[in-house]
Amino acid sequence: MDETLAELFAVIEDRKERLPEDSYTASLFTHEKGENEVLEKLGEETTELVLAAKDDDREEIAHESADIVYHLLVLLAMKDVELSDLEAELEARR
Repeated sequence: MDETLAELFAVIEDRKERLPEDSYTASLFTHEKGENEVLEKLGEETTELVLAAKDDDREEIAHESADIVYHLLVLLAMKDVELSDLEAELEARR
């Protein structure tokens, strides 16, 4: 999983730098709402995860969790927080 997160974060960072026109990720960095768009998406996906958990829908739980992780990584990239910063914080909480 660590490798998958690192690869995904690298793609997000690349989209942030290159801003390809056909990229959803790049559109989050250039959205007129700015970071509020990502914050809203995190809130929306969190609500959807809670509802999926309430319904005991394992497939939807995995789907919504992935959406949350993706949007969290976009937020970290927006704020220039490295994946290693997140990993260090999690390590400290062991």
